[in-house]
Amino acid sequence: MDKNDFLELANTDVKKCMKCGKCSARCPSFDEMDIKPHQFVSYLAEGKIDKLLVSKSIWTCLSCLACVERCPRGVAPQSVIEAIRDTVTRKAGANGLSAEDIPPILDDDVPQQLLVAAYRKYNK
Repeated sequence: MDKNDFLELANTDVKKCMKCGKCSARCPSFDEMDIKPHQFVSYLAEGKIDKLLVSKSIWTCLSCLACVERCPRGVAPQSVIEAIRDTVTRKAGANGLSAEDIPPILDDDVPQQLLVAAYRKYNK
């Protein structure tokens, strides 16, 4: 895949990013990431796809959308991370998580958003 394929898959305008770092400052996983959310956007804009594909940060991202909410220009770093994660998963031949694999021990205290986010994250 080339840069344009990832831009289409991410469906966000990486050229709008002004590299302010507000997305990274808001990220709850910031300390655990080798590539920060704003860097994902910059690397994709620069075509540095190889670095993104080997990043440990694609698995650290919580898909909480805090970076998207914080961006003053409407750029979605989480979409870029999700596009890279999906590509790596597909190249590995995996399909992540099926609905049947979700543990039956879930109770009413588990937020619905958590379940939907987990299913989206692991079922690509």
